[in-house]
Amino acid sequence: MPPNLRYPRLVNVSEQSVAAPLPASLPLPGQLVLPGMPAEEPAADPGVLPGLAEVPPVFDVAAGDDPELAAVATALATLDPDGALMAGAIRRAFDMLLDGQHTGRYRWDQLHKTEKTHAGTLVEINVQRALRLADGAALDYSIAGADVDCKFSHRVGGWMIPPEAVGKLLLVIQASDDEGTWSAGLLRARPELLRPAGNRDLKRSLNDEGRGSVLWLHARAPLQENILLRLSERAVVSVFAPASGQQRVNELFRQALGMRVSRTVVATVAMQDDYMKRVRDGGGARDQLRDEGIVIFGDYAGDQGLASALGLPKPGPGEFVSARLTRLVDGAASGGVLRFDARFIRLDGADWALAGSGDPAERAPALPR
Repeated sequence: MPPNLRYPRLVNVSEQSVAAPLPASLPLPGQLVLPGMPAEEPAADPGVLPGLAEVPPVFDVAAGDDPELAAVATALATLDPDGALMAGAIRRAFDMLLDGQHTGRYRWDQLHKTEKTHAGTLVEINVQRALRLADGAALDYSIAGADVDCKFSHRVGGWMIPPEAVGKLLLVIQASDDEGTWSAGLLRARPELLRPAGNRDLKRSLNDEGRGSVLWLHARAPLQENILLRLSERAVVSVFAPASGQQRVNELFRQALGMRVSRTVVATVAMQDDYMKRVRDGGGARDQLRDEGIVIFGDYAGDQGLASALGLPKPGPGEFVSARLTRLVDGAASGGVLRFDARFIRLDGADWALAGSGDPAERAPALPR
């Protein structure tokens, strides 16, 4: 064997052997930095939001001329420092609106106009529940003693401000499932920042100065992906083609190898009340796909470690990641291809790596439980 070729070095983790340590979690981009909060390494530049001035990297509340806005910003940063609660609330609102389990819908453009109008209410309610915000006296929330109105738009700058919110504080939220991002910021809706009323209910949108005056708490932060929007059109057609819910779920995990699949997506594809049964051992996709060499990692700690060791995305809460495996014997896959320095895991006394397109299907090992 040439001296520059070597087999992977194994690192023991509990009862399994993996080829690499788990990756460190990364902060969400666009996080607001407030005085008194520990400094963090700067996140990647989120770029310029369409129609808006560049998002400032730091909002110094001490330098502002609106103490009430500063207090609300500080309170929100304390309640939800990394934006995870708000991101989860937006994801839930989208999923409630699409109702994929009963409708099979998974895209914003599949919604009726009236349903899109209802999106703002669902986001408002879910954010309030996630952050445990009190009701406002006249507006949606009471935060740090101030009334705050919550406004949502699927597109940047599309917020409509009613007459009772003029001069008040706004929490403006924008999210796009297609882009997989969301943003949230604060604004005092001063009259000079608003366009003239253009409809009978006297609601007004932000003018250019108003859009540039939003103080962003989170900008283009990642939204949990709806994987059906990331698959090719051909793959999606293949997923929804079978008449059986079980077969649709099986095809989903065939088509989405190496990608995070949420429970909501499984429910959308299965369109059955017992959709989780279509994934589990005991007759579900985990059993039915083993002969094809496909395993499905879940959000168990052991599964997460194994997925990360193979270089796959780590499934988060309520997520799955499927992969086709091939057995390594003396560094070679079942197709005879040498896999020097390949990532692999040890299951059932054998070493398994991700299968290549040329590797034949072989029965996959059972994941430990």
